Amino acid sequence: MSLTGAKPRWLTFDCYGTLIQWDEGLLAAMETILAGKGEARYGVGAGHVDRDAFIAVYDRHEHRLEQERPHRSFADVTSQALKLAMDEFGLVFHPSDAQLLTGSIGRMPPFPEVVSTLQRFKQAGFRLAVISNTDDGIIAGNIAQLGGVIDRVITAEQALAYKPSPAIFRHAWSVLGVDPGDLVHICASPHLDLAAARDWGSGLSG
Repeated sequence: MSLTGAKPRWLTFDCYGTLIQWDEGLLAAMETILAGKGEARYGVGAGHVDRDAFIAVYDRHEHRLEQERPHRSFADVTSQALKLAMDEFGLVFHPSDAQLLTGSIGRMPPFPEVVSTLQRFKQAGFRLAVISNTDDGIIAGNIAQLGGVIDRVITAEQALAYKPSPAIFRHAWSVLGVDPGDLVHICASPHLDLAAARDWGSGLSG
């Protein structure tokens, strides 16, 4: 990426899909969960479930639940979304399935180039923060894999709001003590990050 104009004080990053291998990790977690289902409720083996179709249904429920009020923790969102997806596919849900999923999220690794890139940003004098649609306890395992260079972690749990709500960005700017023009937000999610951050006036890099 290139930064133009005055040098920002902070670089803020989306986490999952930008720094952390979300798609790969979610697919692996869902395959493990579905492999343990055996026979489905209606007599159709879970092995016949299309993984991509299942994840699409899970994603639909996850995004809807994130926008409901009152605010739900991400652990609750993932559990309820997984249960609803399993209901649609006729699979039997157990609480251990949700525990497997949230545990897998916290262990998802960064993309290979991420740690060295963050270290270069740090050496260039930037302060680094992560803004993520998750809970503090879940993301802690991911942040621990980023080389110790992240200065602040801001979550939906702290803001009581999920992207694309601008509320999580307003909370982040307040926590960091900066104006939107003092940072650049870096993300790989145009519908969750770019639109909301642009509306709030921060620099962007996709």
